[in-house]
Amino acid sequence: MSLNSYLGIDVGSVTTKLALVDERGKYIDSYMLKTAGKPVEAVQNGLKQIVSQATQEYNIQGVGTTGSGRNLAGALVGADVIKNEITAHAVAASTYIPGVQTILEIGGQDSKIIILRDGIVTDFAMNTVCAAGTGSFLDHQAQRLNVPIEKFGETALRSTNPARIAGRCGVFAESDLIHKQQLGYPVEDLLYGLCQALVRNYLSNLALGKELLPTISFQGGVATNTGMVKAFEEALNTKIVVPENHQTMGAIGAALLAMENHQYTEKPTTFKGWEVGNMTFQSVTCQCTGCSNNCEVITILEGSEPVGKVDKIGDIKGNIIARWGGTCGRWDI
Repeated sequence: MSLNSYLGIDVGSVTTKLALVDERGKYIDSYMLKTAGKPVEAVQNGLKQIVSQATQEYNIQGVGTTGSGRNLAGALVGADVIKNEITAHAVAASTYIPGVQTILEIGGQDSKIIILRDGIVTDFAMNTVCAAGTGSFLDHQAQRLNVPIEKFGETALRSTNPARIAGRCGVFAESDLIHKQQLGYPVEDLLYGLCQALVRNYLSNLALGKELLPTISFQGGVATNTGMVKAFEEALNTKIVVPENHQTMGAIGAALLAMENHQYTEKPTTFKGWEVGNMTFQSVTCQCTGCSNNCEVITILEGSEPVGKVDKIGDIKGNIIARWGGTCGRWDI
């Protein structure tokens, strides 16, 4: 017996997440894997994996994509809804966390804050410029201190006298961390000092001028780090809620948006099916010389036939799945 369900795909710069919810929005399953600079392969491998671990057949009624690679993923799988991460995380949090008013989200390469009032996003901010406070930065520092990233949180929680580390900038934070290490600070004090520094950075940049009211939800991969959770709780003087599926909340939100879209429009899904996981795709980049903007336009083709050198966008032949990147939309498919 097949289960009517909705699929959400969140393609980030570091990880790709897939999630399934049923017709009532109840969480079914999810899967996360490294993007590793190959978002097409990540989406395909994720589709294969979520099918292989299924206990029953899924009858997909709608698909939503989000994340920095949402347009690419949407073109590959035939998404019904393509939405930004702010919307996806807000929908997931307001559905699963009663009374949520603030969302702290820290991923591999960026961080976000979302303010909700009565389930509606009233304010948000994103930081995609500074590395300090992102998962990749924490991962790098853990490696340098020879601490497995899985042990980062529990090691940091053993700290009794955390080091005061400058966290305004990733470069300064690293140099200050090295200086404190050379002074002989214990590893646990360095790690928790780093957590505190990154929380100060986050609150002074993203949360500046914003009213952070409870209930506060902490989402994204960094929420796994118990040291960061404790540092946020100390700084905000309130309990932080870490959802059970905090790493895949973006994908869950995309699935919920697909469900909402299907129930509202009652249109059949444009999902291309699970066999997308076995198809061959390639991307071709070409500059449009139609005006002074010289936009870089990306074309996604199905098949592995070599395209060769392309001088003009119109010369690209084959089964074109999607095309985007131009300012005017002239070439968009």
